[in-house]
Amino acid sequence: MNTTDSTIRGPRGLAGFVVTETELGDVRGSEGFYHYRQYSAVELAAARTFEDVWHLMFRGALPADLAERAAFTAETAALRRLPEGVRAVLPDLARATRLSGPLAGLRTALSLLGASAGFRPVYDLTADRRAADALAACAAVPTLLTALHRLGQGLEPVEPREDLPHAANYLYMLTGEEPDHLRARAVERYLISTVDHGFNASTFTARVIASTGADVAACLTGAVGALSGPLHGGAPSRALDTLDAIGTVDRIGPWIRERVLAGDRIMGFGHPVYRTEDPRSRMLREIALGFGGPLVDFAVEVERQVEEILAELKPGRELHTNVEFYAGVVMELCGLPREMFTPTFCAARVVGWSANILEQATDSKIIRPAARYTGPTAPHPVPLLD
Repeated sequence: MNTTDSTIRGPRGLAGFVVTETELGDVRGSEGFYHYRQYSAVELAAARTFEDVWHLMFRGALPADLAERAAFTAETAALRRLPEGVRAVLPDLARATRLSGPLAGLRTALSLLGASAGFRPVYDLTADRRAADALAACAAVPTLLTALHRLGQGLEPVEPREDLPHAANYLYMLTGEEPDHLRARAVERYLISTVDHGFNASTFTARVIASTGADVAACLTGAVGALSGPLHGGAPSRALDTLDAIGTVDRIGPWIRERVLAGDRIMGFGHPVYRTEDPRSRMLREIALGFGGPLVDFAVEVERQVEEILAELKPGRELHTNVEFYAGVVMELCGLPREMFTPTFCAARVVGWSANILEQATDSKIIRPAARYTGPTAPHPVPLLD
């Protein structure tokens, strides 16, 4: 094997391998804790609005007072409407992606939005111009996702309202009805809790693209592609599918034992970083219990029995519910269709991606790792054909 003196072989999948520095936040898996800048993300979700956290990620601090909150909220709300050139093609895009869903359509829509708005490579822009592009993209993503979903269902898109907060407006554009405070706040807390989560696959993808100097829309399109994978952001609806497959309380034990002994993954359980309970799951369980009802009772019992069975069959292995398990329950209770669970995750994570893009754009060093070659020894003579 030939390598350069500077080549360092990292762990498979780069797990735990530090590739850069960030001021945006961190995940401390052994503690069951994660934060945005200097604040606990779960505490932010309990005490602040989505717009406050967006301000924190983009501008480095929470709004100092109600006036600053109101100004930022108005600034972002004014960016929710789509350019006419983008709006005009959404019906065709929704038809083309009918079988794949809104997240697939979003990749094309984001590219179109960037081109229509004249996004330029971040390498060529001032910090203020980069931030303006990122703000516009983040504000437009919920509008794009809900419009694509409704068009795919044969419904007309619902125009955004500037008088509604971010989460309430998202639910309004999705359903056509202004949500009650309980559901709007539940979704808002979920959105806040999923804004950022360390150097996950989609965030790292966004930063790799940003390191090339590409425009914000290109970076976000790549991040959406990474998020669409079922091992990353595609599990909330699958966790609910697990509850449906189990069906009744008396089937929980046999169903789980069969899957565990077969080596199957139980969707909604386990996380590559946390070695204790996922703090997002703990928060969402609390929200679900606030709603109550048969679905919540069943989910809690499934969680209890899964952990009990795993402790018996896999002693010493820590495996708890992750964010997807109770996220699915909460979103179901708030009236979101299952095909919109992962897109809703995306509507929040776009803020974290964008903050990472802006941070990466301040570093002109391109991310260019090495791979360990394991093919035939080179160079071989090139065979000639007679």
